[in-house]
Amino acid sequence: MIVTVTPNPALDLTYLVPAIELGETHRVPTAEARAGGKSLNVARVLHQQGHQALAISVAGGLTGKEFARELAASGVPHRIVAVQAATRRTIALVDEKHAQTSIFNEFGEDHSPAEWQRLTNATQAALEQARCLVGSGSLPLGADPDFYPELVRAATSLEIASVIDTSGPALLAAAEAGATVLKPNRHELVEATGDADPVRAARSLLQRGASLVLVSLGEDGMIAVSREDPKHPLRARLGRVLDGNPTGAGDAAVAAIAACLADGITDPEQILRLATAWSAAAVLMPLAGEISPLHAQLADELTIDTTDRITE
Repeated sequence: MIVTVTPNPALDLTYLVPAIELGETHRVPTAEARAGGKSLNVARVLHQQGHQALAISVAGGLTGKEFARELAASGVPHRIVAVQAATRRTIALVDEKHAQTSIFNEFGEDHSPAEWQRLTNATQAALEQARCLVGSGSLPLGADPDFYPELVRAATSLEIASVIDTSGPALLAAAEAGATVLKPNRHELVEATGDADPVRAARSLLQRGASLVLVSLGEDGMIAVSREDPKHPLRARLGRVLDGNPTGAGDAAVAAIAACLADGITDPEQILRLATAWSAAAVLMPLAGEISPLHAQLADELTIDTTDRITE
């Protein structure tokens, strides 16, 4: 089983707009509303692909009730820890004419110490039956950046692999806790390390304690830098640019990484290939938390080679 934990979930609203004209009024179809947050999107992809996953999340307020109803209807196995703060919302505006997606993310409110402890306890209890832990997404404003590292240490003590996809101090702390895999995107990596070169920045996370770092580069593909062979980073790319909604691409990559680790696959090239293919397949779907059945074809299209430096 793969356990995913979402400390800062959201009720995701997605509007499909024929064309967005700035400053104008738009009439749009009713928004698609989904229980979201990066780790929940990971759990959805895993569930869709037949992997056993358990999504653990907090929820609160009126939006939290809608969030919980939608998650129950999704069929994804889950546990919800009730909190006082209302679950935040995110809005994705998909401009179909220009093939662009604009995202507006509300900040999440911090939880009380007792609520954080209940979330930690629920996650650690689930780890006893798990083969991989996924901690993905931002933390609420004011949260202790040690939340993910504490769970990484708990997983390590049980000889369970961990995948962390977050940003800022929490990303550095997860590296120092010895996360198995870190999966930031280019901008999150620069923000956390201050280094604009993704290969060099990824190596700095390895030096802090992570075993493998995969970095999403958007249309430029993805790189993998491993502690076993840091001098020879790998880069995976498609030979074409896909039109679609990239909102859940990074989450699909994390799902692929977790699926590999849960199945005992640790080879960086195999992980990179599946992560890049699932990420690309997510772009072809209208909503986050799904991947296209074309993912196997996309995996065959990938070019994987060794690179020393990625330029802007």
